[in-house]
Amino acid sequence: MQDHKKETKSHGKPVKRREMSRRQFLSYTLGGTGGFMMSLPLIANLRFAVDPLLQPKAESDWVKVIEVEKVTDTPTSVNFEKNVVDGWYESDKGFGAWITKDTNGDVFALSPICKHLGCTVEWEKNVNYPNEYFCPCHAARYTRDGKNLAVAPAPLDEYDVKIENGFVYLSQIKPNTRVE
Repeated sequence: MQDHKKETKSHGKPVKRREMSRRQFLSYTLGGTGGFMMSLPLIANLRFAVDPLLQPKAESDWVKVIEVEKVTDTPTSVNFEKNVVDGWYESDKGFGAWITKDTNGDVFALSPICKHLGCTVEWEKNVNYPNEYFCPCHAARYTRDGKNLAVAPAPLDEYDVKIENGFVYLSQIKPNTRVE
């Protein structure tokens, strides 16, 4: 066995030096190189996995859905398609909305998706509940502003609405701001 520690004197004090053996040198070099080579695929896959998070968010797209003249005090159902990007998958997805005017004449749009279990609500579907949105799945009910009356735990969601050149444009869905 070879002693790798040598002692020399410097300014009268003994200095201990540790020398690396050939086996240690090879072990560190091959271990470091192997670790680096193994980490390259991991770094590439990690970058691929988080890439959608690193992309800048696109401005919300406005979709023209109906002429303002056709919007009345009675909710009107409209269907439209919107380009949706979900991670790496981009597609045109169908959406629906109930558009109406409030007492001030302002146009607003509600999502037809029931907040109970996700069924589609319809305006005045049940004769026992006139002037209300009704969910046929579990009898959830909502007011004209989307306030939950029975079964559903939250009000209907609302779309961002913009009126431009005589048309109603819809954008993102957000929590209902019309009711408390």
